[in-house]
Amino acid sequence: MDERAVLTEQFEEHRPHLRAVAYRMLGSVSEADDAVQEAWLRLDRADTGEVQNLGGWLTTVVARVCLNMLRSREHRREDPLEVQLTDPAVGPDAGPDAGGDPEQEMLLADEVGLALLVVLDTLAPAERVAFVLHDMFAVPFDEIAPLLDRSPAATRQLASRARRRVKGGTPAPDADLTRRRRVVDAFLAATRGGDFEALLALLDPDVVLRADKWVVPTPEPILVTGAHPVAKGAMAAMGRARFTGPALLNGTVGLVMAPHGRLRLVLDFTITDDRITEIAISAAPATLRNLEVAVL
Repeated sequence: MDERAVLTEQFEEHRPHLRAVAYRMLGSVSEADDAVQEAWLRLDRADTGEVQNLGGWLTTVVARVCLNMLRSREHRREDPLEVQLTDPAVGPDAGPDAGGDPEQEMLLADEVGLALLVVLDTLAPAERVAFVLHDMFAVPFDEIAPLLDRSPAATRQLASRARRRVKGGTPAPDADLTRRRRVVDAFLAATRGGDFEALLALLDPDVVLRADKWVVPTPEPILVTGAHPVAKGAMAAMGRARFTGPALLNGTVGLVMAPHGRLRLVLDFTITDDRITEIAISAAPATLRNLEVAVL
């Protein structure tokens, strides 16, 4: 076997790990694959004869590529929210990656946790890299620091700040969180699975759904009353439900819709006696900016 074939084989052994690192850094399957491909191109051009830990070397390369992509994203910050919400990529029949695999995106988002991806998206690039590498992949701060041009102590502080954001503030009492989590999870499962009867069983007969004008968008906010109309509306949003997951919203359990790990809208629930009596859906930029999202 020639030298390049050996190198290719070694790289393929590390690909799943590199992809996992890149996805947590970037929150997008297609961008993660781009970062991993760039790492292969750099490996192919590099002299790695003196490298004793190829996995560690490749992890550093992928992290550096992702850091550059995050910094570029910070300068661009892509389209305004109102454009993103009307994009077919977040509509009912498509996933968040144009030309990508929406089912794969959904599975990875579920595995990592949409709430975590949303919080990571709010971090500065250096904070995100420090937290992902150290807290999720156990890379020592001494190895992360040169990548960020910081001291190990400063890198530790970056990860600590990120960790506080991930955990959020003081949540509601545990018993209340557990009860709400059970109902919210059941609502999401019924919506994703298209189980109309299960959804009806969760809704109070007089349930009220309110959606601000940014959600569809419409000229005026939307108001829907009654279990059957609300359930029918939820069924119509099955496509969006694939990229929706539970999160702590200002300390209580709700749902976030976040293709690419970037927050698009939130659902807040009023729950009485284990039945949903009100659903408030918001995609207003000001609301999303001022919302504290944390991991359950």
